[in-house]
Amino acid sequence: MFRPLLLSSAIALALTACGDRPAAESTMPATDTAATAAPAENALFAASTLPFQAPPFDKLKDTDYQPAIEEGMKRHLAEIREIADNPEAPTFENTIEAMERSGELLTRAAVTFFALAGANTNDTLQATEEALAPKLAEHSDAVHLDPKLFARVKAIYDQRDSLELTPEQKTLVEHTQRNFERAGALLGDAEKAELRKLNAEESTLSTAFGNKLLAAGNAGGVFVTDVAELDGLDAGAIAAAADAAKAAGKDGQWLLSLQNTTQQPVLASLKNRALRERLMAASTGRAEKGDGNDTRATIQRLAELRARKAQLLGFPNYAAYSIADQMAATPEVALKLLTDTVPAATARARAELAKIQGVVDAQNGGFTAGAADWDFYAEQVRKAEFDLDEAQIRPYFELDRVLNDGVFFAANQLYGITAKERKDIPVYHPDVRVFDIMDADGKQLALFYLDPFKRDSKQGGAWMGNFVEQNGLTGTIPVVYNVENFTKPAAGQPALLSFDDVTTLFHEFGHALHGFFSKTQYPSLAGTNVPRDFVEFPSQFNEHWALDPKVFANYAKHHETGEAMPQDLVDRIVKARTFNQGYATTEYLSAALLDLAWHTLPPEDAKQDVDAFEKQALAQYKVDLAAVPPRYRTSYFSHIWGGGYAAGYYAYFGSEVLDHDAFQWFRENGGMTRENGQVFRDKVLSIGHTRDLATAYREFRGKDPSVEPLLEHRGLK
Repeated sequence: MFRPLLLSSAIALALTACGDRPAAESTMPATDTAATAAPAENALFAASTLPFQAPPFDKLKDTDYQPAIEEGMKRHLAEIREIADNPEAPTFENTIEAMERSGELLTRAAVTFFALAGANTNDTLQATEEALAPKLAEHSDAVHLDPKLFARVKAIYDQRDSLELTPEQKTLVEHTQRNFERAGALLGDAEKAELRKLNAEESTLSTAFGNKLLAAGNAGGVFVTDVAELDGLDAGAIAAAADAAKAAGKDGQWLLSLQNTTQQPVLASLKNRALRERLMAASTGRAEKGDGNDTRATIQRLAELRARKAQLLGFPNYAAYSIADQMAATPEVALKLLTDTVPAATARARAELAKIQGVVDAQNGGFTAGAADWDFYAEQVRKAEFDLDEAQIRPYFELDRVLNDGVFFAANQLYGITAKERKDIPVYHPDVRVFDIMDADGKQLALFYLDPFKRDSKQGGAWMGNFVEQNGLTGTIPVVYNVENFTKPAAGQPALLSFDDVTTLFHEFGHALHGFFSKTQYPSLAGTNVPRDFVEFPSQFNEHWALDPKVFANYAKHHETGEAMPQDLVDRIVKARTFNQGYATTEYLSAALLDLAWHTLPPEDAKQDVDAFEKQALAQYKVDLAAVPPRYRTSYFSHIWGGGYAAGYYAYFGSEVLDHDAFQWFRENGGMTRENGQVFRDKVLSIGHTRDLATAYREFRGKDPSVEPLLEHRGLK
């Protein structure tokens, strides 16, 4: 899951703190305590009057965000200064809780802005993002690096065992102390000054990386002038390519746009090998053209900055710093999780490649199968082994039916919730839809936005975020959004999904459920504000219900006839579940290991030639299979250079251990039942980060998680 709100979430973390060293001087910038009057025409300055404080997109202009965020920072610092300067002894209420209540305008404006910056950007929003990045970093530092404020935090932290705190309050105190320390609160003045510079430059470069990559992806698609080259694509895909070319100013041509991953979905269908190779080359080289959108110099400098930052904070490398507060705790644990799986995954991938080469040879292809050929010939292998191909499957996966009769149905069966679309809430793009999420008792649980289709103004990938966080202090309910990048059909055509798309829809809604069910007092601990190697657990767990027989039968119906998918086809899909898992696992492991290779560099070795280092790292970890490139190469790995997952991409695999183990518990206890769903909701989905999550998982499962269900699911045992 890529989350563009991590920067604003980091700002939200600055809304918690306290301690007391009277001799310390504040290092916060001087601000007037009186708030600037709100411009009447800027709807961000006041709380939204829409249901559940949903953003008033119909009243917002692109130029509203920067002044609202800048004024929000000013007001927030004034609130923080009042807390830090409080002459009364620090208490949980006058410091920690006071900070949880602060920053209302900043949070409201920032979460709305970063949602649009990821899902519907433009030149104005990109310029705003680049202007704000160093200012937001400076703002966060102004809070976290202030010694007077940290003294209050530490005073409460040191007394936490003797204070009458609830378990959640004690957890919040401990998290706040940890966050301040990790932000550099214990550094000396000279080191703090250097850290401020590093943070400002890193935030600027991360923003620049995202904007470069979006432009590179949009410019990197492949135009086709002869429709005959598109042989293998269905009529809907060809029409969509024609629409994309027309939108790009080349009417009469066809545009194969790039998805964010290395492999491109249409490669499974294109019969023209030369076009497949052109598309693969465009994908892997999208951000390496030596032009203004080349990301390699930006990456090189980001790696240096992060290594030096980690060194300042007392860590040998950035991965050690980044993972210290995760469930894995150390890079060594994360690396072992990945490298232990490499031999089985690559052996399986080589066996799969041998079968693919066998098909090529049987057809007198006269070439060695490569990365551009894998999906095309893997489809033929799948058809031969399982009598199954993508063209058979797609007609049964129409978006609306998958959403309503699959994703929402499964949530109803497990948790009793229902979804009802509403048309009275303004949205930021016509493709966006809004739903009321009602709990089993009929009460409103959340508001949910869905933005399903790819467009040039949207970053690649899929993610979840909050417009409004669940907050027990104010009683606000969550306003959650999911963003995907499904291919938009041509006008009048149905939106037909691949099974990978179906899985993505279930995955992102799993994140949404984690947000919906949050039941915490303090927003910093709410919902998905958990370690990266836990946050993917609920989402990946929710994927299992896509193939649950009861759920699958409810949504897998032909979009024209409404007939259920024939049982023999269902059986073939289930039987083929572990098909191509050598490839899928190896491409993931390659990317995750690349991430850790970059972020375990010591400061003295942090400056690396991007291309040479990538090649060396893949060879070092024995994942350098030419036919199986990483899911993301370094130059377009947005998770780690612009998306908050630096040294954290391993988390998907760590979470997968939990999700398969948890699903095994459901199997052992009767499967999809309301009773089981309620247990999972109460013990996992609702607790946020109010307690130790490893302990919480053991209490749910009755034991520590086992890796065996994961290996069985992937066919790697």
